[in-house]
Parts: sequence; C-alpha cells; structure tokens
Amino acid sequence: MSLVITTYVPEGIVMASDSRQSITIGGKTPEGKELPKIDTINSDNVYKTYLLFKKDEKDKLIFEVGVQSFGQELLGGISTASHIKRFVEEELTREDNVTTIPRKLVDFFRKNFPEADTGFHVAGYKKEKEGKASEPHIYYCHVSKNIVEQKNIKPDGKLAYGATWSGQADIITGLINPIIVKDPQGKQQVIKPASPIIWDAMPLQDAIDFSIFAIRTTIDTIRFQARPKNVGGPIDVLVVTPDGAKWIKKKELKGE
Repeated sequence: MSLVITTYVPEGIVMASDSRQSITIGGKTPEGKELPKIDTINSDNVYKTYLLFKKDEKDKLIFEVGVQSFGQELLGGISTASHIKRFVEEELTREDNVTTIPRKLVDFFRKNFPEADTGFHVAGYKKEKEGKASEPHIYYCHVSKNIVEQKNIKPDGKLAYGATWSGQADIITGLINPIIVKDPQGKQQVIKPASPIIWDAMPLQDAIDFSIFAIRTTIDTIRFQARPKNVGGPIDVLVVTPDGAKWIKKKELKGE
C-alpha cells in the first residue's frame, strides 16, 4: 500500500508520496500445507513520484509531467518505477504532453498487467492556445479499472482547486472530509462536519506543507495503531508550475 497526494492551487501543483514497499509472503510446508500469509515491509526506499520529461535536439524542454503510482507495486516481480522508466523510453515522444500521457500510461500497463490493482496521478501544465496562460491538468488513472479521469474541472468546465489522495487514505480522509452515514431510511446524515479549506486562496508553500502533513500524519498515526504499517519512509515532494518542475524533497542514493 502507499499514500500519494496531489494538491493543486492557483500557483502550482504539489505531488507528495511515501517510500514504503509492503509485500505479502506466503508458502507451504514440506507436506504441502498452506502457511499463514504474512504482511511485511520490504523497503523504505521506493520511488512513487516521478518527473517525466522530453527535450529537443537543442536540449530545450518540451514537457515536464509529474506522475505518482499507488496500489500494487510489484508487477511481474519488477517495481513500478522500473516499468515507468521503460514507458518513458519506449512510448513517449516529443508530441506527448500532460493530456496524452495518462491514457498511454494506462494502456502501457494494461498490455501485460490488465488485472493490476495499480493507479496513477498524472499532473502538469499545457498551453491550450498561443498567447494564453498554461492550464493545469490533474488526472486520476487506474490500470485494472481502465480509468482516466480529469480531477480539476468543475461540471461547468471551469478550473477546480483542491487535493486528491490515493492509497492508504482513511486517516487523512477522516481528518479533512465530513463523515457521512445513511440513516435507516437511506438518507445521508452528516455526523461529523468539517470546516472548509479554501484551496483557491492557498499559497504554494501552504500546499507543500499540507501535502507533507497528510503523509506525515498518516505515518505517525498508524505507528500507534494495531494495523499493518504500510505507509512510511522518507517523503518525496515534487512541485510543478507553469515555469517548470522542482524537487522540494527527494531521496538520494548514498553510501555509509
């Protein structure tokens, strides 16, 4: 399991993720009896946020797009990060942008892993018309469900600002969103209201702080709960704006 969050405000887009890879181990005794399955932590150094880009022959950037992965992490025994590197090398062209990559990404994974319980956030900017400001695009994608859904558009077509999170999302959802249940007649009742967050007025720094808060709070909460510790490790943070992308926090390879 993972926790990834994409926060989109007028100044830019923040993408944050944890680094934990959890696996389920099973087996059989020499007599063929099934052993109980065990959930365990395999690594705290997995990348789940990626910066995809292409340059022209003059080394000028053509596009920069942020991608996050969540859900089933090992596909065919290989990490999602390795598959995404192949995707960039084999599938992306100079004609691609944030609006074409989501569908190509889902189709790439569906070729070999159509039942994968793996999802993605894809985010970036695209200039729709010359002389106009670049517009943000935020997508939620899922492989087995074959979903590509833009998240930052209101029903009337106007831009929406907010945050979308995926993976082990119960803790941050319970903190931020109202709790709604159905009464015996099937009507919805709010049993815990939530004060609103004014996303449209949120500065980029606050969006960074919120994204880190969401993941850090989840890590700290499950530490004390009797449940699988499936969110953890360093927090990676990528910011994408119309002016370009920048890593705020990113794990680096190191030696002792």
